[in-house]
Amino acid sequence: MNLTLANLFKIKEIRNKILITLGLLLVYRVGSFIPLPGVNFGEALKSLQDVGGINKLFGMMNVLTGGSLQSATLFSLGVMPYISASIIFSLLTKAVPALEKIAKEGQSGQRRINQYTRLTTVGICLLQSWFVIFGALRVENSRLLHTGVSDWFGIYCIIVMVGLTAGTLFIMWLGEQISEHGVGNGISLIIMAGIISNLYPSMASYLEGFDRGAWQTLLTFLGAWAIAVVAVVYMTKAQRRIPIQNAKHQRGRNVYGGERAFLPFKLNQANVMPIIFASALLIIPQFLGTATGITWLEQAFSSQTSGFWYVLTYTALIFFFAFFWTSMMFQPNEIAKNLQEQGSFVPGIRPGRQTAEFLESTMFRITLAGASFLAVVAIIPSFVGASGGGAMDMALLYFMSGTSILIVVGVALDMVEKLNAMLVMRNYETTMKEGEASAASGSGWGRRSS
Repeated sequence: MNLTLANLFKIKEIRNKILITLGLLLVYRVGSFIPLPGVNFGEALKSLQDVGGINKLFGMMNVLTGGSLQSATLFSLGVMPYISASIIFSLLTKAVPALEKIAKEGQSGQRRINQYTRLTTVGICLLQSWFVIFGALRVENSRLLHTGVSDWFGIYCIIVMVGLTAGTLFIMWLGEQISEHGVGNGISLIIMAGIISNLYPSMASYLEGFDRGAWQTLLTFLGAWAIAVVAVVYMTKAQRRIPIQNAKHQRGRNVYGGERAFLPFKLNQANVMPIIFASALLIIPQFLGTATGITWLEQAFSSQTSGFWYVLTYTALIFFFAFFWTSMMFQPNEIAKNLQEQGSFVPGIRPGRQTAEFLESTMFRITLAGASFLAVVAIIPSFVGASGGGAMDMALLYFMSGTSILIVVGVALDMVEKLNAMLVMRNYETTMKEGEASAASGSGWGRRSS
């Protein structure tokens, strides 16, 4: 089916879903400009952006969440608390037998897990809102808060914590509404919208200080970004298809089964999760170096200098979390057991333990290739940014980073696939209705002629 805007907006159902999605995303963007009470905007925000370690920390968290921590708005936390809670329970359901039993209870068990996730999100919101108050709003010499706030600072902290928590919960509700009534995954689309919204400020800040002799750097930047996008699309769609032979069953004179299928394994099984975990941990030593005044610690793990220890530690963490995430989500023994119970097998491999060992070794090689790709995508922008100066470096790290590319490209591909599926289903239903109508008219003409 040809996926064009004309085809999408010709069909009323798809058009309504697209308009609902755009409307809810517009509500999210409007809420991103509602300021917190007691905040003095203007020059105070500009002075906050000059704080080294705080700015780096907020910039990376904004990339991961699509939020804007340094802007001190109602939606400053973004969806990071919900993502953190979801990741925690995704791991716990594989590690804790009690939660794994609940998750296998079907829809009722999934509702309980979702309830636990929401409650955990509230707790994480309260903790992160406390960090925003004392890490952003009350930075020394920032002049971000009005002078009268200090007289009622205890009550003010409670109001801000409740407001930021309510903002995140409202974003969660918007994401659920987009997933139910719109197109694509709502939370992913909200993150993508927040990342894309930072494109204009990042490029505007770069173009303001652009030197006419820096065309070579700009072309290098655009070329690296284009190559990264193509590579991300290729690796996101890449699969390792393991052939599966179904057993034959004979009933009387008829033979059933015997078909050959494939067991698809994504090459980048962990997606962007290893980069998220590695980035979050790698910011800690840099932030500690800035807070304690240890210069060598700050410089060694600085993303702007891209030193030896930064690259080595970042790569090692990405590989570790890629294998850790895959080992938690991929269970070769269960897959081998299910294949054996269904009478299916991998050609040339005996069912049972040998099949599990074959799947595990295959997944190890796939994860190694996927982790290598993630490490390259995550590190190359830092090298290009370090060679391009401060403004170029900021644009690369906070918008054009490998993490942002993975999120935006992955969400865009998922949305295109869902729109294509809607068009194919609509075309199929239309064809079936036309076929039934022609069959009914044909049978009626036959009766009249007889």
